[in-house]
Amino acid sequence: MMFDTATSLLRQLKAGQTSSVRLLEQHIARVEQLDSRINAVVVRTFDAARERAAEADAARARGEDWGALHGLPMTVKEAFDLPGTPTCWGFPDYKDNIAQQPAVAVQRLLDAGAVVFGKTNVPVALSDWQSFNPVYGTTNNPWDLMRTPGGSSGGASAALAAGMTPLELGSDIGASIRNPAHYCGVYGHKPTWGVVPMQGHQLPSVRCIDSLDIAVAGPLARSAQDLQLAMQVLTSPLEQFGPLGWTPAQWRHTDRAPWQCRVAIFYDDAEARVDNSIQDRLNALADFLRAQGVTVLDDHRPVDSAQSHRVYMHLLRSATGALLDDATFARFQALAAQSAPSLDTMRERVWRGSTLTHRDWVEFDQQRAVLRAQWRSYFESVDLLITPVATSPAFLHNQQGERWERMLQVNGQDQPHTDSLFWAGYPGVVGLPATAIPIGKSSEGLPVGAQIIGNTFADPLCLKMAHWLENEWCGFVAPAHLG
Repeated sequence: MMFDTATSLLRQLKAGQTSSVRLLEQHIARVEQLDSRINAVVVRTFDAARERAAEADAARARGEDWGALHGLPMTVKEAFDLPGTPTCWGFPDYKDNIAQQPAVAVQRLLDAGAVVFGKTNVPVALSDWQSFNPVYGTTNNPWDLMRTPGGSSGGASAALAAGMTPLELGSDIGASIRNPAHYCGVYGHKPTWGVVPMQGHQLPSVRCIDSLDIAVAGPLARSAQDLQLAMQVLTSPLEQFGPLGWTPAQWRHTDRAPWQCRVAIFYDDAEARVDNSIQDRLNALADFLRAQGVTVLDDHRPVDSAQSHRVYMHLLRSATGALLDDATFARFQALAAQSAPSLDTMRERVWRGSTLTHRDWVEFDQQRAVLRAQWRSYFESVDLLITPVATSPAFLHNQQGERWERMLQVNGQDQPHTDSLFWAGYPGVVGLPATAIPIGKSSEGLPVGAQIIGNTFADPLCLKMAHWLENEWCGFVAPAHLG
């Protein structure tokens, strides 16, 4: 029961085989049993959820239908406003920032009948591939408590993998949905930029909710079918946010079956070398696809990797740099000015990107426009692209020093944690949809994932391929030691 998909639980609710109250109590019991070791569900609204679950059951008994998620218990990322709960993003200064209204995405879940019983942990400022902060502490990976579950939606992925929640709402600007899904062996979807409203995913001091034009909200789950269901809820009505406000958007629907798609796969890149444990599973995926008659194009790339990475990192850091305090901003300015122009590591990109002049920002944005045009041309001959999500499986907790100073082992070599941001930004810098899927396990028994990247508004095709692979090849597997 604790590892049933959200879709299965909703069928059981509709058939009268269980109740919302019963499901909620089972998930609360699971949290109370496991979360002292995992620390994923850090904000708990159990009493309010009990009242809503009872109301959901009573409404169903009267013949009422609240919507696609009627009576389903679930959790949301701490970064989203939920009335009566703090939204602090791990900052002690905001631990008493109590939300009065739900985030728009949360409201859509509630309007569809969801029973939200808590919020899940994040890193400070949502800015790490680990989930730890001075307010709520460290979240551990259910597969190995000594390892990270990812970030910034790390609590979300850990709660899903541990059976503590059947559905989650996350957000993604630097693979914050995708890398936790990869590290914990679950599913996550980064939508096309703008189709899920971000209002209510912000701190009180922030007025512009996405100054980079790539931050998105999206679901995490234990099945691709659950992602499809959640996306229907989160994108109703289907609109896109742009310079002129919310405007109608249009999905790229296709009658083409997954096995009829033209799929490109690449396994590694000089910008971010990928561990053989991930490449081996990607090769196994390619073999499966070919055996099913799928046209597979190896190493068929849409854009120059180095250029894409450089543009992404400078624009990403310009967005985060705008929120730096004056002292840190001045320090980064000085460090950028002192660094040799020939140096272009992550450290220099953080310093320079955080303190870009407007003129330099516009130049990087122009380069991004060129990348967008190249991607559009690419998808004239390719339906989907599959790549790694990160350079390694989940790594051991390492919270010391700057992110670029922390090392992990990739094929026996030291590699900065931050190299994996290349895979985050590859589709992200131009706002493309990407679905993270589990594709097996490493030799150490850790989950391994990939991301299915599609054209703008081709979310339905990404999710269709993920669902087909789930049914025909590889899906979620629960950590056996949890019981």
